[in-house]
Order: sequence, then C-alpha cells, then structure tokens
Amino acid sequence: MERHGNKRSKTFFSFFKSSGEASKFVNLSPSVVEASSREETRPLESPTQEVYIDSNSLERDPGLRTPIRQYSFNVRDEIRRAYIKMGPYQPRLPEYPRTQFGNQYRRFQPKWFGEFQWLEYSPSKDAVFCFPCYLFENGNTPHCTLTNGGLKNWKRVNQGVNCPFLIHMGSINSPHRKSVQSVENLSNVTQHINRVINAQTSEDVRKNRLRLKVTSEAVRWLSLQGCAVRGHREGSTSENRGNLIEMLKLMGRLNVNIDDVILDNAPGNAKYTSPNIQKEILHIMANMVRKKIREEIGDKKFCLLVDEAKDAGGKEEMAIVLRFVDGQGSIKERFFDIVQVENTAASTLKKSVCNSLARYNLLIDDLRGQGYDGASNMRGAWNGLQALFLKDCPYAYYVHCFAHRLQLALVAASKKEPSIWLLFSKLSSIVNLIGSSPKRLTELQAFQAVEIARKVASGERETGKGANQIGSLQRAGETRWSSHFDSICSVIDMYWATMQVLKKMVSDGSTDDIRGEAKGVLMMMETFDFVFMLHVMHRVLGITDTLCRTLQEKTLDILNAIDSIATTKVLLLKLRNESFDHLLMCVNSICIEYEIETPDMNAWYNEGTGRSCQQKSLVTVEHHYHFDMFNSVIDYQLEELNYRFNDDALEILKLSCALQPNDQFKLFDVDQICILARKFYPADFSDQEMHHLRFQLEHYEVDVLHHKCFQNLPSTSELLQKLIRTNKSHHYNLVERLIRLILTLLVSTASTERAFSAMKRIKTDLRNRMEEEFLADTMIIHIEREFAQNIDIDEVIDEFDSLKQRRAQLK
Repeated sequence: MERHGNKRSKTFFSFFKSSGEASKFVNLSPSVVEASSREETRPLESPTQEVYIDSNSLERDPGLRTPIRQYSFNVRDEIRRAYIKMGPYQPRLPEYPRTQFGNQYRRFQPKWFGEFQWLEYSPSKDAVFCFPCYLFENGNTPHCTLTNGGLKNWKRVNQGVNCPFLIHMGSINSPHRKSVQSVENLSNVTQHINRVINAQTSEDVRKNRLRLKVTSEAVRWLSLQGCAVRGHREGSTSENRGNLIEMLKLMGRLNVNIDDVILDNAPGNAKYTSPNIQKEILHIMANMVRKKIREEIGDKKFCLLVDEAKDAGGKEEMAIVLRFVDGQGSIKERFFDIVQVENTAASTLKKSVCNSLARYNLLIDDLRGQGYDGASNMRGAWNGLQALFLKDCPYAYYVHCFAHRLQLALVAASKKEPSIWLLFSKLSSIVNLIGSSPKRLTELQAFQAVEIARKVASGERETGKGANQIGSLQRAGETRWSSHFDSICSVIDMYWATMQVLKKMVSDGSTDDIRGEAKGVLMMMETFDFVFMLHVMHRVLGITDTLCRTLQEKTLDILNAIDSIATTKVLLLKLRNESFDHLLMCVNSICIEYEIETPDMNAWYNEGTGRSCQQKSLVTVEHHYHFDMFNSVIDYQLEELNYRFNDDALEILKLSCALQPNDQFKLFDVDQICILARKFYPADFSDQEMHHLRFQLEHYEVDVLHHKCFQNLPSTSELLQKLIRTNKSHHYNLVERLIRLILTLLVSTASTERAFSAMKRIKTDLRNRMEEEFLADTMIIHIEREFAQNIDIDEVIDEFDSLKQRRAQLK
C-alpha cells in the first residue's frame, strides 16, 4: 500500500492545470511585460503554477514602475507579495525639491510618511503615490492621481478636509480601502482558499516545518563554510549525492524524528531539496542579513568602498562594502553586495551601486565618503566614479586607498633604485628555480630539517609550540601586500638550505641548462652585494610592513592612519642615520659564517671592470655601500612615501586633527573644529546648530579635556566610545556627530579585497556557472557570519511560506 505522504491530493485548481506545465523563473525585464489588451484575452491559468520572482529586478521608484495590470496574470500575485515584503518606498532625503505655487515655494514633507503609512515618494518625479492602490488598481478607479501620474500639489495637503490624501482614502467602501484590505488578505496566507479547502492536520504542518528547518540549517552551514550545496549526481543510485543531501542523511541517522520526515520519507512535492528551494532559502537568509546591516546603519551617514575583479567564470564582479560608525561608537565595515557588471565604465558602476543601495533605502545623500583604488575609471576627476558621486552628493569625499598607495610606493621605489630591482629579480629567479620542482622542494625541506636540528642542538634556536616550522620560499607579487617582505624573510631563514639545494643541482642536474642556471644563481647568492641588499631591504620592508598591516585593519580611522604613516617615516629616517654600522656588522658575520668573501671597506671602490675611464669619483668601498646603496634605498622609499601620502594639503585632514585625544588633546582648537563643520559638513549642521556647536565645544574643552576618564586615549574612536559609555554624548551631541563623520572616512579598501578572497573560495573552477544572485547571497552569509549565525530559522520558514502558494502547509 502506498504511503500517505507520497499521494498527490487533487486541489480545486488542479482541474484547470495543463499537464505539460513546468515551473518557471520569472525575470521581470521589459520582455515579459504584456500589454493589457492582449492579456485580458488570455485563458485562465492555474494560480498554483510555480514561479520565482527575481526581486532584485523590481523597480523601487513608484514613478518608474511598470503598472501591475501590464504583467502576466500568472505572476501578479508573486509580484505583489515581493512588493509587500519590501514595503512602500519612503526615502528620507535631507532636502526635497521645491515647487513654486504662486509667490510661495512648497515641498514634500517627510512627516506625511508617518501620518499616511501607505504613501510613497518618487525622487524621479517629485510626486507621491499610493502603495496599496498600485498593487490592486484596475485602471478604472476614479481617484487614480496617486496611482498613475502621482500627486505633486503640496499646497492642497494642508487644507483640512480638502486634503487630497484624505479624499483619496474616501469612505469605508472606497477603492483605496478595498486595496488596503486586498493587501491584508494577500498577506494572510492561512486564509487563502486553497489552504482552507486542503487544510492539513497540525501533525502534517509540524513535519513540514521540521523538514524545511533541517534543510535550512544545512544550507546555512554549507554557506557559512563556503561549501558547494549541490553535487554532480544527486540521484538515488549515486554514492555521493552532494553536500546537502549527504548532510540531511547524516542528520537523519543522528535523529530518528528527522529521518522520519526527510528525503525518501517526505512527500514527493515537498522534499525541499530542489535547487530552486535551496536558492529561495538562501535568498531569504541573505536578505535578513542585509536588513540587519541596514538596521545597524539606521539614519547614520556611511562611506562607500568599491572594487572590481574577475571571478572564476571570467565575469567582472563589483564588491560593495559599507563603512559606518555604529551606535556604540565602533567603526564597522560590512560587506553588502557583489554585483556583476557588463563593463568597468564609471557610469555602469555607479548605476549598479545605486540600484543595490536603493533596494534598502540607502540614500546617496547620506554618503560621506568613498574609497577606491587608483584606477582612472575610479579616481578620475571629471568622469571617474568618485566624480559622478560628488555630483549627486558634494560631501562624499574621495580617499585613495592608503594600503594601495603604500604598495605603489614600494613598487615605484624598486623601479627607481637599480639595486632594489636587481635584488627582487634575483629572488624571483631563486623561487622559480626551486619552486618549479616538487623534488627540489622536498630537498629544500629536508635540508631545513637538518639545519633546524643542528641549531636546536647548539642552542641557537629555542623549542616551543609553533617554533621551527618547515616551509617553502615565498613568491613576491606586485599587487599582494606584504609579499615582498615575506619573500625576503623566507630566503633569510632558508639561506643555507637553499644553497645546499643549488649545489646539489649543480652537481646532479638533469640537463646542462639546469646545471648552468643553478650555478649562476648560486654564485650570485655567495656575493657580499646580495647578502648586503637582502638585509637592507629586510630592515626597510620590516618597517613598512608594520604600516601595511596596520592600514588593513577594519577599525582604523584616518587620523590614526596618518599618524602611523608619520611614524613610519620617522623610523626610516632613524634607520638611515643610525643603523648602518650595526647592519654592516651583521652582514659581515653572516659572510664569515657562510665563507663569503668580504671586501676591504677602506679600499677604493672600483666600478665596472675597474678601468680608470669607468670611475666617476674616488670613494671608498664603505662610502659606496653606505651612501650609494644604503642611504639611496631609504631615500627613494621616503621620497615615494612623501609623494603618495601627501595629504597635508587636504584641509579636511588638517582640521580633523583638532579632535584627536593624543597627548592630552594637545591639538584641540575650537575655531578649527568650527571651520571643519562649517566648510566640509554644512548639510549635517544647520545654521542654528553651528552656533550651538561653538558653545558645546567651549563646555567640552573645560569638561572632557580635563576629565580623568578621557586622559591617554589612543584614538578618536576610543574617544567616541568613551563619550557614549559616560553618557556625555547626550550633552555634546553635536560634537559626537562631527566625530562620527570624521571616523566614517575610510583608510583602505582591504575589506573589498577580503570579499574577493571569499569569492575565490566560493566560486571555484568547478562552480564557475553560479548565478549572480546565488553568488551574492552565499557570499554575504559566508562573510557576515555574525548576523548569519543568529538568524531565526522559524522566521525563515514563515518568510518562505509567505513568498508564494505552497502545496505543503507550514502554518
């Protein structure tokens, strides 16, 4: 006898359903919109037809939307549900456009959103619309101004009973109130006719929810770990049916209650393992994470971080990260979305960014900073992405990524100084020669083990957890931060082992080319020049590497970043003036240890072959290494750092220093801070608030600057957090607002680089056909784990149930 769960019960609508009907994915592009005259003559089709609405393609602006009646009858309810989930479009602009009425100017007032919650505002048309009437209007309603063309006669709104909003609402049987009732009815899934006719028992509902809960938990866990959900063959005869199904089988073996409701024990139409179901669940979770981020931002100002890269499928992807200061005063950088773009033109990138932000009511007017790399399409002063955003919001100040600037400085310095270029060229040859062969890598690690054992026995190395690790030579890359320093460190640590491998290649190499190349590299490594430059760059890059890692911290503010850059310059200058003798002693000791010939430092230095015609000046060998090499390398580094980080000309950074708590608020200046607010943030402070700000700063100077709780604070971010914890932020609310704006300015785009690293783990060569929405949803779950792990699965199930009509009831 067939199990009850496998029987397909007939519904009222199943008598009207065609036998060849299949599930459809609906992308709401203009090609699927039909003219109403054609659509009215279509035969009635089943409302239970499975459709998937791409909510990202829905237009939010009510002035630009396609009328509901122009969509196919089959998808109208799904479109309505999607719009109901998003809610009315109510952008809170800092200033709405003015319209002249006679001798007066009037504008839309955002307080009307609270008085009429069904109201929508269109920035493109500067008009208001009715949200319920848009969803359920039939084109023949008498009061259609708020549906078709929009209302923009602001003068009449305050005319009491003649207010057009009240007139539109009408009596109890008005078209507007019927539309409101229709919205409520559509949202109440449990009262739909197919649910009432095919009511299921509470036990069936419990099993359905448990089955979907198990699937949702599995999808979430796989996304958090960046694992593939589906398998190559998921049929019942396959030995490996993919990660999701195999995880469900494991959970079933661990819990008999789960095993009784999943996979083969589930109804055929409610197994919840199909690819579309997986994507729907993942999309619901991703939207919940984005809503959490949106709630965390609230009405605060934010900064935009954007970068682009190609994925494993060769498609151009643009990562969007938002930087802001949360309610506790902590700096946050949240991954928000990744968008596939047709090209990298600035206009294309801007349109994609605006569409992504608009879906969650994030306004460009609230943008107070933008950060990209140094590409021309990003930083262009006329048509770059930063210039296009500045046209819309003149207070979205552009900051070139500090970490990218540092990398450019290191690369540029290596090209200017021949000795640096030669060193990295030689390092590249060493890494390529040894790293290209697994056999040589094994020999390198074997020699490393011998050297470590010898040094541990002699007491030169200490033992302990994580110490004396065996590794391989690191390759340097122009676009990989800190890679040059890591490459030099690996060669210094494996110097003896590397020479032993090269000596073995010289004697036992399989071909003359390999033996000859190994001999040349070995001779080069056994020179004083190589050892000297290797340790010079080790010290120089060791100083700049600390700066590089500091600049990649998410919580670093721009004022502390500038301090770190200044500290790096001071340390480089100190290295130049004081450390040559110590460095020379270190290099000499290494040369003695490895029997490398050391030149006489007091002899005359001979250039080239030593002929007199080649000598430019009579200098000693020590003078050459000290001034022509050591000092020259550091001078080029300092020159590039001064050129790349010449932000002293940026007045906003100068004025912001007046808010720093360093050295007992040594730079605090009321006049400078007032100029900062008036000149760079006039949209955030009214004229009246400007007057209050000065008096608040005077009280702030007497109170906070001498308060024991605010002494020796390391950063401006710590200052803001301390103000909030001591409740002084309520007394100095304008000062707090200004500090938040300064902290919003970004330091680096390292967060976008981390997003691309996550993308490489998720969209691999085996998964290079992932759809755009699926990739974005997986990435935000994977990256923003803090929110994803706290998602309530019961809320996911309720949201899943409300998206469309389901055969298996979940309530």
